[in-house]
Amino acid sequence: MSGSSEWTPQLLQQEIDALRSLPGALLPILHAIQNRFGHVPTEAVPLIAESLRQSRAEVHGVISFYHHFRSTPPGNHTLRICRAEACQARGSRALEAHAKARLGIDYHRTTADRELSLEPVYCLGNCACGPSIQVGDRVLGRVTADKFDRLVDELKTHVVEVK
Repeated sequence: MSGSSEWTPQLLQQEIDALRSLPGALLPILHAIQNRFGHVPTEAVPLIAESLRQSRAEVHGVISFYHHFRSTPPGNHTLRICRAEACQARGSRALEAHAKARLGIDYHRTTADRELSLEPVYCLGNCACGPSIQVGDRVLGRVTADKFDRLVDELKTHVVEVK
């Protein structure tokens, strides 16, 4: 997700209109909106449905089916925890439980201070060094609960030097 600019109904409609004539336009439209605004606002659902002559339930169903799509803005930082088998074998389930408890949120949620979002990922290609997490473009390996806590503290103060 690259974008996070403010949306308006007019800007949403521009994204919809640019892609609505494509076959199977719903997914490209959802991706375009999320790429531009960082999420798919719930207010986009009726606009998309009307433009594609689909029901609101159909559009909402696609958004809720794919975990990639967010209906709320992401936090300033997104933490992705690997849930692939290799990382699970190296302790990612315990790390996952610790992260959820430490942040007070589940996957696909954002902390109340809007600083951190938590997302699952299903392989970061760092299998030998699990459990692994991704923060922005950085992949960190051998993440322990203590290392996770230091990372969270550093992200909240915007000074990131995790080793």
